[in-house]
Amino acid sequence: MSKKLNIGLFGFGVVGQGLYDITVSRHLNLEFKKIAIKDPSKKRTLPQELFTTDKWEILNNPEINTIIELINDAEAAYEIVTYALKNGKNVVSANKKMIANHLEELVAIQHEYGTSLLYEGAVCGSIPIIRNLEEYYDNELLYAVSGIFNGSSNYILSKVFNENQTYDAALKKAQDLGFAETDPLLDVGGYDSKYKVTIAAAHAYGLFVNPDDILNIGIQNLQTSDLQYAREKGQKIKLVPVAKKQNDNEVSIYVLPKLVKKEDFLFNVENEYNGVSVQAAFADQQFFFGKGAGGHPTGAAVFSDISALRYDYRYEYKKTLIEEKVTFNNEEILQVYLRFNQEDLVEKLPFIDIEERYSSREYHYVIGSIKLSDIIEAKDLILSDGAFIADTGNLVAPTHITIEALLQSENI
Repeated sequence: MSKKLNIGLFGFGVVGQGLYDITVSRHLNLEFKKIAIKDPSKKRTLPQELFTTDKWEILNNPEINTIIELINDAEAAYEIVTYALKNGKNVVSANKKMIANHLEELVAIQHEYGTSLLYEGAVCGSIPIIRNLEEYYDNELLYAVSGIFNGSSNYILSKVFNENQTYDAALKKAQDLGFAETDPLLDVGGYDSKYKVTIAAAHAYGLFVNPDDILNIGIQNLQTSDLQYAREKGQKIKLVPVAKKQNDNEVSIYVLPKLVKKEDFLFNVENEYNGVSVQAAFADQQFFFGKGAGGHPTGAAVFSDISALRYDYRYEYKKTLIEEKVTFNNEEILQVYLRFNQEDLVEKLPFIDIEERYSSREYHYVIGSIKLSDIIEAKDLILSDGAFIADTGNLVAPTHITIEALLQSENI
């Protein structure tokens, strides 16, 4: 039998309102006791007595047994979540930055205090990828988890690529619709996607990684010439985070714009939709598709976590319990497209080989192979002078990884 949840909600923005809309349409054994907000003068649809600006009115209320955290401030979210977990309250959060930066610590707190933190809404909106990695793929051998994890950047690319809108116009529209963060660089710079793939990697591989160690290059430097190159190849450009096994016990993680072929599932993922591809040893390739931004899609994921807490559900982090742990590195070799203005940029980058060169009065590009760690070293140089796009065909499992080797390395 399910238990009653007395909820304290932090944040009543787009997602908070979406969650409330979903909740009141259902007749479940739960009740919103208090909602913490920043601006008490703002007109709201609910009775004024339901709101508070004092976080302690929620955190120290003995009646409240469940905290829902839906605020933008990662540090404030961390204080709320850790205090709640340490004081016997279960938590649902959608704050990907806070979770990615503190995940290993948050897992330890849950184990120590016997509380549960769920965060399906933090990764890819309405797509239940965390629960699937936890449950369906708990004993599966995964080669790669990748996809479109950010609805805002995908919306912008869709409008620019398919409708010839300007980048600025598409970005403003995304912000007006509530898809984009207040600081657009979080979305278009690949930071949002990086936090999400960091979380996904923990459930896919049992790997806790500092997001600062993960490469992210976004779409903010793309120009018409880059879009034209993709069109000539019959491809599209998508911002794609990747967590990928390189050999038996090493995983690389990065976020880059990627050239996507027509046969790729991601080719037809447009606007604010997300798509997650899981490449597995036994299940082969599987694809998850759904809305990754907006109040109701993200609210639906949060609501799913709330429902699960009624039955005392918690993540088990099964991949972290495997005896032979995987490690994170940046040694993968990628085939890339580099568009640049200054002739000497290519000479400054340690390309392993260059397959194609193009030069014109307006711009230049090369297609070549380069190590991921070398891209990281040259990131600032690249962003100051051009655009960087991962070429197609680099997400297939390396041929030297065998199922037998993975079985042995993971002791399954």
